[in-house]
Amino acid sequence: MIYAIKLLVLIQVPILFLLLVSFQLFINVEVAFISALLIILGSMYSYAQLIRKRLDSAQTPLQDDLVETIDDPYDLYNDSTAYDEDMTLKEMIKEEKKRIKTNSFKSFNIGSTALVSWYRLVPYLFLVLGFIALNNNQLLLLVPYLSGLAVGIVGGYFIGKDTIQKS
Repeated sequence: MIYAIKLLVLIQVPILFLLLVSFQLFINVEVAFISALLIILGSMYSYAQLIRKRLDSAQTPLQDDLVETIDDPYDLYNDSTAYDEDMTLKEMIKEEKKRIKTNSFKSFNIGSTALVSWYRLVPYLFLVLGFIALNNNQLLLLVPYLSGLAVGIVGGYFIGKDTIQKS
């Protein structure tokens, strides 16, 4: 955590010196930097939470199941789906399609929690509103704005990597 604070200060000091050059330059870099930093940190945090939930849930295979998965990756030799002898081929296909649809919906539902996380939506909203505010007030300069985004992405990655690893 101390590393993250030091890195944030190290990045923020040169940005503050831009205030001596021009307020317009400073505000573009600052808004873009904060937006990108929040987006990266929110994305990393939400995906870390998703991974923790998956590890805590029953979706992680046991060691025996792992060997079975390697030997039979498509579950061809599994006897858990027993069919009646009098079922027709069409009924078997319908039942298999139902099973595939429920599995794909379940996996989509688990993955969508990280996709639609507040930790990701709020920073994107800040990015869009910041861009619109700068543009409406005739303060937007694209080169400093894009430079601030680049610095925010790199800084967010290193700060998030340090913070999430230790949590």
